[in-house]
Amino acid sequence: MSFPWAKHYEPKQPLMRWLDEKLPLPRLVYNAVGAGYPVPRNLNYFWNFGVLAGMALTLQIVTGIVLAMHFAANGQVAFGSVESIMRDVNAGWFLRYAHANGASMFLAVVYIHIGRGLYYGSYKAPREMVWLLGVVIFLLMMATAFMGYVLPWGQMSFWGAQVITGFFSAIPLVGESIRVWLLGGFAPDNAALNRFFSLHYLLPFVTMGVIIMHIWALHIPGSGNPTGVSVKGEQDTVPFHPYYTAKDAVGVGVFMLIFAALIFFSPNLLGHPDNYIEANPLSTPAHIVPEWYFLPFYAILKSFTADFILPAKLWGVLAMFGSILLLFFLPWLDSSPVRSANYRPKYRLFLIVLLFDVILLGYVGGAEANARNVILGQIASAYYFAHFLIILPLVARSERPRPLPNSITEAVLAKHGGTSPAQTAMAH
Repeated sequence: MSFPWAKHYEPKQPLMRWLDEKLPLPRLVYNAVGAGYPVPRNLNYFWNFGVLAGMALTLQIVTGIVLAMHFAANGQVAFGSVESIMRDVNAGWFLRYAHANGASMFLAVVYIHIGRGLYYGSYKAPREMVWLLGVVIFLLMMATAFMGYVLPWGQMSFWGAQVITGFFSAIPLVGESIRVWLLGGFAPDNAALNRFFSLHYLLPFVTMGVIIMHIWALHIPGSGNPTGVSVKGEQDTVPFHPYYTAKDAVGVGVFMLIFAALIFFSPNLLGHPDNYIEANPLSTPAHIVPEWYFLPFYAILKSFTADFILPAKLWGVLAMFGSILLLFFLPWLDSSPVRSANYRPKYRLFLIVLLFDVILLGYVGGAEANARNVILGQIASAYYFAHFLIILPLVARSERPRPLPNSITEAVLAKHGGTSPAQTAMAH
């Protein structure tokens, strides 16, 4: 759909005309994130988080490249090289804290981005491919973050690698062989540290490539919006620049303020103190926990305590991976034709319950594994799967949605007390 204001890129200078003819990169940018890209006029601040995620990844790549220049991927000196970065490299403390806290900021932004997708039905047709590529990005991020957490070679790094890779040994027949293959030995050591460092460096660039496909897939149907109603005409859209570039700039400013507060005032708030103790294979920490962004999945992993046909350990591994992989099937599990939860009261209620359920899983994942917490984790894990596999399909079939607006413009005018085109027509 083309609009009069969405003018084609027309270079004015001879150099830009030559470049547009030979390598039209400025045209690509103009049509992708500039004044040539029409966007629904009613996007709220939850649509900022895609841009924030891209910016967070860029920060991680830049700081990671510089840190890699000083890091030694060797079990004998890895911990010392991190301390050397902190103490001897110019601004090394800043780079290390920016990279460590940047991972938490990146995952926090992505979780909000996923939550927005669930609330506003961003996984529904015609944007299924956008969602599927988004889940691939999430999996790549989790793998990258896990391997990055191992690199400082502190106590929690070493034992985290030991515990997580140990779960692969639960796979019948080939499990132990897979674990040895992953680690390059029978326990985390130089081989594991080298391959984790190599993959941790590589995967962000793979992620960047999938993000480009994610954005490309989004530009084919165009952006969704809070009403879930498709664009009907020019009056429903505005150019991405300057309207949403300005709005995104506000989001970037808030993001950077929170990021700066973490780095300068509480850089270890989201880390674990045991990771400032050098890795010791002979001393197990009292309580092994992953980073906060893995805690809900870790809780699901720990929720299986009894063998039933298969070993409990294997059930835990299957459930942990299944909790993420079922997101691939979400476009087909939710058959409701209405996208936005603003018009789906039952769905919205269950989505709020799911949010609290995930928070409870996060608490259980980081808490001591006593009888009460194990039961809480089992109940929360059961609800997580029930939400997607049982509740969501039933709600989609039985729910009576609220009436949808006829257009985006009508919804905007109604919200701000204006007169919609339909009301004007009725008045005449």
